[in-house]
Amino acid sequence: MRRGTRGPAWLGAAPVTALALALALIAGGFAAWAGWGWYHAAHDDTSGYAEQRDAALAAGEQAVQNLNTLDHRGIGRGLDLWESSTTGELHEQLVSGREKFTTQVKTAKTVTTAKVLSGALTEFDTRAGRARVLVALRVTVKAPGDASTDKDSRMLGELTRTHGDWKLSALGQAPVGGTPAG
Repeated sequence: MRRGTRGPAWLGAAPVTALALALALIAGGFAAWAGWGWYHAAHDDTSGYAEQRDAALAAGEQAVQNLNTLDHRGIGRGLDLWESSTTGELHEQLVSGREKFTTQVKTAKTVTTAKVLSGALTEFDTRAGRARVLVALRVTVKAPGDASTDKDSRMLGELTRTHGDWKLSALGQAPVGGTPAG
């Protein structure tokens, strides 16, 4: 520093240049930080995991709804939907009992519809291709000559990933309140 000047020589001559340089360095640092954040977000598997979780939940809710909906007037289509929503032992049970169940539903002439009220995954393992779902639904049953009846229920389902799709491999009634699971 020279005597009689107020700052470094390079600052004294061009304060606007120094300010521009400082702003350029700050802008460059911000651009580098934002670019790194964008790259990291684009290559992070968190969003992929969330998408898989959402797909499993949606498939589980739909499958539980499918297995609680059946119209005696289109029983073949309904049971086909049941079978396409399931895998494993549950699927085998539905296929083996199809003829007997068809006779029962045609004789009763019932129409059963289900509406999902809410659902949640209770377990999710993408590596093993397994998940568990809890679904609350309202089931409406209409028999000939009777008024329709509504029943709210909670179902626990196990899902298995098959060829990229999630299907029910087990389904049962969830315990309510202090009732033990059966």
